[in-house]
Amino acid sequence: MNLGRLSLSLAVLLGTASSAPFAADNGASTPNAKKALVSLASICDGCARVDDVKTVERKPKGSGLGIVGGAVVGGIVGHQIGGGTGKTVATGAGIVAGGIAGNEIEKNAKKYTVWVTHVTLKNGKKKTFEQRAVPPYRAGDVVQVQGNQLVLK
Repeated sequence: MNLGRLSLSLAVLLGTASSAPFAADNGASTPNAKKALVSLASICDGCARVDDVKTVERKPKGSGLGIVGGAVVGGIVGHQIGGGTGKTVATGAGIVAGGIAGNEIEKNAKKYTVWVTHVTLKNGKKKTFEQRAVPPYRAGDVVQVQGNQLVLK
């Protein structure tokens, strides 16, 4: 892992990372969009009107490495506490707490942003689409539904 990624990971873990990369105007709309709404009756079959586009942060499932690493560190720290039976209890507690913390740290380090688009189909049904790239459309735009993707009309 290079130094830049390490410092970003540490910033994310400590909660000091800026959300600036995602704060730029990406064309995604807000509920206050000033674009006139297109009538559903006027759009083509297989098309939809974009109601809203917003970003959502996702955390993937942990791979298990965070649990193992955290458990090892927690066990070592717990073993330094107490004596006799108390040392055994502290070691066990450290393993459990370290595993839980390690799993969360791993998930936070791997989180990513997706763009969620809410649309209304011509028949009035609502549908949601999710993608990892900034979409080229915003609220009020007419898009064509092609499988699980939206294409700007």
